[in-house]
Amino acid sequence: MREVVEHGLCIGCGLCEALGPGRWKMTMTEEGRLRPAPLVEETPQADADILAACPGVVAEASAGGPEHDEVWGRYAHMGEAWAGDPEIRFRAATGGVLTALGMHLLQSGKAKFILHCAADPAHPVRSRWVMSETPKEVALRAGSRYGPSDTLAGLEAALARAEPFAIIAKPCDAGAVRARAKADPRLDELLVAVLVMVCGGASDLGKSWLLLDELGVAEEEVSLFRYRGFGNPGRARVETMDGRAFERTYDELWGDEAGWRIQTRCKLCPDAIGEAADIAAADIWPDAQPEGEDAGFNGVIIRTGSGQSLLQAAVNAGDLILGRNHTPRDYDRFQPHQVSKKRAMAARLRGLTRAGWPVYTHDGLRLEALDTGDAEEEQGAHDRARSGRFSEKLPRP
Repeated sequence: MREVVEHGLCIGCGLCEALGPGRWKMTMTEEGRLRPAPLVEETPQADADILAACPGVVAEASAGGPEHDEVWGRYAHMGEAWAGDPEIRFRAATGGVLTALGMHLLQSGKAKFILHCAADPAHPVRSRWVMSETPKEVALRAGSRYGPSDTLAGLEAALARAEPFAIIAKPCDAGAVRARAKADPRLDELLVAVLVMVCGGASDLGKSWLLLDELGVAEEEVSLFRYRGFGNPGRARVETMDGRAFERTYDELWGDEAGWRIQTRCKLCPDAIGEAADIAAADIWPDAQPEGEDAGFNGVIIRTGSGQSLLQAAVNAGDLILGRNHTPRDYDRFQPHQVSKKRAMAARLRGLTRAGWPVYTHDGLRLEALDTGDAEEEQGAHDRARSGRFSEKLPRP
């Protein structure tokens, strides 16, 4: 566990706290990252169950769709969709697909609750894991939560309920859940859907703190911090307890990629496109850039047969509306950074290995087949590792 964190391979998913609640506690670091802090003396043998599913140790494509693409993996359908309820389409991120699917699962009785993350009422800039039991709760908690999220810290609590449930989370979280299912049969029995967003990388909370500094607002004064939604892409909105309000456009907040504060594990991510999920939802702006506000459209990648059944049931119920079909090459244009990262990953991992860095195992993700042999990517990863730029400290509780 220490090796994972200190080598920048931890994404703060929270699985370690769920499986070892007496050994690990998720803690916010000074840099604004959620990391596990040891509560007792570290014993690697006791953490073997965690390490067998940790995204910093293992990544695997588990989707079994009939179609295959070298970049985008296995899928049953690629297209676009949006929430059938116009209010959900407007309020939620992009076109509201993940929110609509979560609400549908509860309305239909297929799931008793949804495990996901939402704004922490006590600290609205931050996120915490929640279990939403009603469609209204899902709707109220709609919207992107950029920054750290430890949704899987709630996994054991979810399983202990012994009720059917779904998860809405990051692609790396989905991979951890599928890996954990190999050792915990309750997941195959109770987990009815794994839904993810196609991920551009999780920023640390420092990105949000920088915005607050720019606005002259202390985190303790914030009553609302909405990253997106209320339009597509929608504006970031900050409200304070004394009634002040501030907004930033999507481009103002995210236009400068150098300021994204993306965590190291994301820069080394072999699967940001949800190859362990049933359904992945994506932004589908041409060339990855929004041109003003639009009505809200999600890309959808259906990865499994159960994902296909869920999509069709939601459409039949009017909870989801399907738009055009798309091809993997369309998605190349919508998400070009995913293509370049997938092609660069083998070189980055080689650079880490040359630097004496541990790397995760990666099965079924085609990194070798996509390897462009980019010497600059390899050397860059090597140099960052050797210089300590990828290093972190294991926090104390």
